[in-house]
Amino acid sequence: MKVNSQMKKEKLYWRRLDNSAKIFPISAGKKYSTVFRLSAILTEEIEPSSLKEAVKKALSQYEFFKVRMKDGFFWNYLEYNPKEPIIEKEKEYPCTYIEPARNNGYLFKITYFEKKINIDIFHSLTDGNSGVTFFREIIYNYIELTNKEEFKEELRITKKIDLSAEDSYIKNYDKKAKNNNSSKKAYQLEGKKTKFGAISAIHEFINIKQLKNECKQKDATVTQYLTAVLIYSIYEANYLKARKNNAKRPIKVCIPVNLKKYFPSNTISNFFSYITLEANMKDKKMSEFDNILEFVKKDFKSKLTEDEIQKTMSSNVKLGINPIIKRIPLILKKPLVRLSYIEIRKYTTTTFSNIGRIGIIGKYQKYIESFLMLIAPEPVEKIKCSACSFENNIVFTFTSILGNCEIEKSFYKFLISRGIEVKIESNGILDIKNDNNF
Repeated sequence: MKVNSQMKKEKLYWRRLDNSAKIFPISAGKKYSTVFRLSAILTEEIEPSSLKEAVKKALSQYEFFKVRMKDGFFWNYLEYNPKEPIIEKEKEYPCTYIEPARNNGYLFKITYFEKKINIDIFHSLTDGNSGVTFFREIIYNYIELTNKEEFKEELRITKKIDLSAEDSYIKNYDKKAKNNNSSKKAYQLEGKKTKFGAISAIHEFINIKQLKNECKQKDATVTQYLTAVLIYSIYEANYLKARKNNAKRPIKVCIPVNLKKYFPSNTISNFFSYITLEANMKDKKMSEFDNILEFVKKDFKSKLTEDEIQKTMSSNVKLGINPIIKRIPLILKKPLVRLSYIEIRKYTTTTFSNIGRIGIIGKYQKYIESFLMLIAPEPVEKIKCSACSFENNIVFTFTSILGNCEIEKSFYKFLISRGIEVKIESNGILDIKNDNNF
C-alpha cells in the first residue's frame, strides 16, 4: 500500500526552535504579541484570488514557513503544516496576537485592504530580515499573476530557494563571553492609553535624499540620526512632564542588530541581537539635540563591534541552554519565563528597528508605491518604532497604545525644522487630520 506523500512529509518534517525563538511562544499573549508586520502598498486594488495563489507559490519555495507550533515536554517545536493559510480582508489592529487555532495553525497571517497587502509574523518563526525575503517573494508572485502578459516569460520563480534553518546562535556563540549590560531600569512613557486596546499606527514618510544630506552634515548614519531624533522627541514631549521618580531613569532605546553582518550564516531562522543606548537625560547637556546625537554616535561606535555584540548574543544563548532551565517541564516553564520577560521589558523605554532598504527588481517597482514595517507595542514599551526605505522615502512608523501622539508630533516638527520634507499617514486611531501640528 502506497503511503500518501503529504502524510509522510507531515510525519517526518519537524524542527527545533532557534535559541531566540524559544522564549516568544512561552511569553506571548494578547498583551505581549511579539508580532511584527510588513506591508506593501501597491498601485491597484488587491485581487484576493491572485493573492491566495501568490502565497501558495511562495510557500512551495519557502517551506520553512509552512509550519505549525506544537508543545513538547521541555520546549515548543515546529512541524509541517498540511493546511492552507487563511487569506482575508484586514479587520484587526496591526501586530495583534496570532491565535494559531483561528489561523489554520500558521505563525504568519496574510491580510489585505484596498491596495495594501500585510503579513503579520510571530517572532518565533523568523526575524525581520528573513521576513522581508519571504514577503518580497509573495509580492513578486502577486505582481506576476496580475500582470501575466508582461511577466509571461519570467523565470525568477522557477529557482529553488536554498536557505538553512540552522540555529546560528548555537553555532556562533562564545562560552567565555560576558555581558556588560546596565542593570538600571528605564524611563517608562507616561500618559493615558488608547481605548479598548486599540493600536495606533502613524507613518512618517521622510524624503530620503534630504535626510541623507542632513546626516552627512552631522557625520551620522541614518539610523543614528533617527535614533537621536527619537530620544529628543521623547524628552521634549513626554520626559519633561514625567513623575519625579520616573524622570530619574535614563531613556533607553533598544536597537535590533542583524547578526548576519557579523557572523557567517545563511539561516532563515531568527539571527539577531540588540544594543541598548542609555541616555542620561538628567545631564543638562542632553537637553540639546546636537549633544544627544553625539552621545548616540559614540554609543553606536562602542557597542556595534563584534566583541560587544558577541557578549550580548552569548549571554542570551547561555540562558537558553542553561541545564536547569532546559530540564524544567514546559508547563512549569511558561509562568516563570513570562514573569521574567515582563520584568526585562522594564529595562527598555522603546525599541527602534530599521531594516533598511527593501530592494525590488526594477521591472516590478512601478507596481509598488511603498513598504511599511510595524512592531507590536506592549504594556511597558507603549510605543515601538520601525523604519524601512523604498525609492525616494524612508518610512518611520510609530505603533502605540498611548492615547496621544505628542511624541510623533515632536518627531515630525523636528525634521520639518531641519528642512526635511515629511508626509503623515495613520490608521485613524488617533485624530491627526484635525491636528494643526501635523
